[in-house]
Amino acid sequence: MSHRDDLALMAHLMRRAGFGANRAELERCVAQGYEATVEELLNPPADREGGKMALLLRYHPSFLLPGGVPFSGQANWMYNMVSSDRPLEEKMSLFWHHVFATGNSKVDNCDQLLEQIDVLRENGMGNYRDLLVELSKNPAMIFWLDNNENHRDAVNENWGRELLELFSMGVSNYTEVDVRECSRAFTGWTIQAKLPRAPYGRYPWKFAYKEEDHDYGEKTFLGETGNFDGEDIIEIILKQPATSRFICRHLYNFFVADEPQVPAWTIEPARDEDALDEMCQVFEDSDFNIKAVLRHMLLSQWFKDARFQKIKSPAEVVAGTLRMVGLFENPDPGILNIGKEPTYMGQSILDPPSVEGWHTGLEWINSGALLARINFVADRVSDPALPGMQDIIGRMRDEGVETPDHLLDACADYMGFVELSEETRGQLAEHVRTSGNVDWADYNGTATRIGETMALISATTEYQFG
Repeated sequence: MSHRDDLALMAHLMRRAGFGANRAELERCVAQGYEATVEELLNPPADREGGKMALLLRYHPSFLLPGGVPFSGQANWMYNMVSSDRPLEEKMSLFWHHVFATGNSKVDNCDQLLEQIDVLRENGMGNYRDLLVELSKNPAMIFWLDNNENHRDAVNENWGRELLELFSMGVSNYTEVDVRECSRAFTGWTIQAKLPRAPYGRYPWKFAYKEEDHDYGEKTFLGETGNFDGEDIIEIILKQPATSRFICRHLYNFFVADEPQVPAWTIEPARDEDALDEMCQVFEDSDFNIKAVLRHMLLSQWFKDARFQKIKSPAEVVAGTLRMVGLFENPDPGILNIGKEPTYMGQSILDPPSVEGWHTGLEWINSGALLARINFVADRVSDPALPGMQDIIGRMRDEGVETPDHLLDACADYMGFVELSEETRGQLAEHVRTSGNVDWADYNGTATRIGETMALISATTEYQFG
């Protein structure tokens, strides 16, 4: 492979296992090697910051406890995506937020939603069993799915149903009786009463187990009978092959290539059944260790070959663009707005449309969302004063970019080694050639030209894929 090929592969890895990387970061990763970079993503050095939260809260203390107003909470998390030196850890929290979708529209408490993101961040690459137990005890999840209304003498099935349908096994792999028996096992898993808010904001919810409200009767769940509690139910769920397939298909859809929407998974075959089988085998052999599956996936040839096979989510568009142009690595003025940007593109982080989460792939794209995506990227790459753009322009000058075709190719490479179709490249090249060769003596004019070319690339179909 040529050095450019190595950089293009590394750019693919860093888009999928993070939110992209600038050229200096890609060069460092290529120098240390692909496998070493994967291992660094999976096990980042202890001195790598997950997010510069102390710095954020120094300038924006209200972002710590935003209460019922989502904007500060969304900006808090987006800042973590943009500034984190542990990108896969942050990407996994976004992945699990897709799966365990919990929304402020009902919870009305971004403090608790950020606490849930902390749970996902801390457990997202660990053991799936532990993650399910932690989510079962998470106050935002308990309130979101009404398990605080699930009582020994009045069973509420919301949490039990979604645990089976959307968090572990998928539809058609259990019965309505299983839903009720599962729900009985989680009676008494609730939220402590808390003090009223004021004078200093909201007091946090805490998990509480009310022994007197738990159903200790015999239960029959997925063919097994016993006096089960919630952790017993999770153990039985893990024994089901459907669970491995469901979670690994989610991982494939998020990290590798777009799949059909989740409700169709019982009738639509997987995009790559062999790859899915490999992931399931690793998942089960490792006793449901997420990191083991991620390692196998990221090192596989089918992952390396799946470039530009999935449409970037709005959160990926925003975080990836901001990292590319070097914005909000520090909590600069205007940071409140960055949490809102994915909403304009159809993904209100911390506030999914339902417990099913977002539909992905082509369903990210409609006329309004596409325009918002294009404008967000184009507005930023068109600003040559931004630090990331200054770096890109300086590197192009040092590389001796001179001809219009060389300029177009360099812009596509610096935007992530975008693979333009022959037709798209031809149309862009025709436009770029009208201005002739690059004149570095007119630095400002050339910088503007580079920004305009990158803005045109951001409007292509090809750029919507990551």
